[in-house]
Amino acid sequence: MRALDERITTFSRDGLRFDVTDGGPLDGDVVVLLHGFPADRTSWSRVSARLHEAGLRTLAPDQRGYSASACPAGRDAYRLEELVADVLALVEASGRERVHLVGHDWGGALAWLVAANHPHRVASLTVLSTPHPAAMSRALKNGLEQKRKSWYMAAFQVPWVPEHALAASFHSVLARSGLPTEDRRRYAARLASADALAGPISWYRAAPHSHVSAHRVEVPTTYVWGSRDPFLGRTAAELTREHVGADYGFVELDAGHWLPEARDADCAAAILHRVTGAG
Repeated sequence: MRALDERITTFSRDGLRFDVTDGGPLDGDVVVLLHGFPADRTSWSRVSARLHEAGLRTLAPDQRGYSASACPAGRDAYRLEELVADVLALVEASGRERVHLVGHDWGGALAWLVAANHPHRVASLTVLSTPHPAAMSRALKNGLEQKRKSWYMAAFQVPWVPEHALAASFHSVLARSGLPTEDRRRYAARLASADALAGPISWYRAAPHSHVSAHRVEVPTTYVWGSRDPFLGRTAAELTREHVGADYGFVELDAGHWLPEARDADCAAAILHRVTGAG
């Protein structure tokens, strides 16, 4: 383990090196922030600033497929078990036995799985936008709402074509999704080519071939969902409660999908409330 009084700018696992933004007081409780698609660690900058003011230390990594030195080739390198192991490597690098875990979008799905399968490393869980994976599966099987919202997940299974099509129209696609201008320009510049998009899209392609169980979560949990989310519907959001066995809070916002970027004050408040009450 790394010493508790050292800043973490990178961590390594299995020959890959991940970039990390480490901020806030070194002796503060550690909050690990996991970004989603097509964001990166900068998506947390506004939220992190608020958490630092409250005395918390934040670790925000660029995840697999986003860090320049952690972009392996091939679908199987992005299976969920690999992504979970990456998060655990960061927890180990933090020098803490347990951290407060926060995730948005794909980072939220990953956070659910880490908490479900490794509760001894998670002091509390706060997930933004993304329902528990088992609730998502139930919603996809039992109704049309989530199937309509998730059409792109099936489209991303097609080889080669999605990254080339998306690279050509990325900025306009993000604009239609409601992502704030400053953030969409930054993300579009980072993922402006098919090669840059290959890793992030591999998260979608690898998920059906993964072997990580979406167990019931037994750590204190808050789930924050935007009622105008174009990708994630109410059915899965409301079913999520059934997949948490510990203290649970549900925060519904009159908002869309991009909560860390557009509703940072609400996100930080939910995280702080959960961290303070987690013990």
